[in-house]
Amino acid sequence: MIFSKTLTQWYLQHKRDLPWRNNTSPYQIWLSEIILQQTRVAQGLPYYLAFVEAFPTVFDLANATEQKVLKLWQGLGYYSRARNLHKTAQIIAFDLNGVFPADYKNLLHLKGVGDYTAAAIASFAYNERVPVVDGNVFRVLARYIGVEEDIAQAKTRKIFQNIALELMMPEEPNLFNQAIMEFGALQCIPKNPNCTICPFNGSCYALKYNKIGELPIKSKKSKPTNKHFNYLIYIDENLNIPIVQRTEKGIWQNLYQFPLIESETELQSIENPTFFTNEILNIQLFNQIPIVHKLTHQHLSIKFWHIMVEGKIDTAKSLTEIKTYPFPIVIHNFLENLKL
Repeated sequence: MIFSKTLTQWYLQHKRDLPWRNNTSPYQIWLSEIILQQTRVAQGLPYYLAFVEAFPTVFDLANATEQKVLKLWQGLGYYSRARNLHKTAQIIAFDLNGVFPADYKNLLHLKGVGDYTAAAIASFAYNERVPVVDGNVFRVLARYIGVEEDIAQAKTRKIFQNIALELMMPEEPNLFNQAIMEFGALQCIPKNPNCTICPFNGSCYALKYNKIGELPIKSKKSKPTNKHFNYLIYIDENLNIPIVQRTEKGIWQNLYQFPLIESETELQSIENPTFFTNEILNIQLFNQIPIVHKLTHQHLSIKFWHIMVEGKIDTAKSLTEIKTYPFPIVIHNFLENLKL
């Protein structure tokens, strides 16, 4: 109980004023938690505000087109989160009459909602006594208690959940969960935390045994693969450009792109591409140095090629219209600088 009281006292003094903390709406809490998966608060906050403005209720989100949802999500990455967000909104709006499940176990049935997100919604919206375990919680408990289990292993989550449950105040689980997550985000940070001002510096295992930099233990991920993407920007006589939707499963599913040639090695030239039958007038490389776009499991080296052609391309669109479509951020940035 001493840990919980000290932690919540720290939280009440140092917590950030974040909009999803000012209410118990399961919709807004769910929205914030999905956006903040794999995302820092500073990056996710503008997206949260944009989504709440565009879709004030779960019905608004459910009735939106997937294209609009993906466009609003553009630049946040991990786009499966946006697709799952949209599908789950439709289930809640149309199958559950707009009412979110009110407990952890039933929240787990929602698409895109795992242990962490279900616990967060159940705790913050309904004050259910269930521990929320994210990267911040792993770090705080591993260092304070001295847990030396690999957090990359699925079985380790249960260990941390049990520890958090023991430490949690029974009457205010939502406050405890918010506090420990915030403590990990602001005080017990991954690298070089200021332990001299930490309220637990007299009882922290990692500080006592000089293991701050070692805990939590996490096995290394496999090395990312390297790929080469060559995007072909066909420009017809009307200065219109064709785009295509990336429908196959994998990265950027359902986002838009230019016709693409993938290669194992860097291409120095493009010879007679055959995506369209128009006669090619000129092929010019836009960027001599490839743009390196790093994803979790792969690093992409990207080149953009301008291809001027004779006549019209039926599917081509104006640059103004193209910019209304959702693209991977690397293509969005290219379009922002494109001048025809």
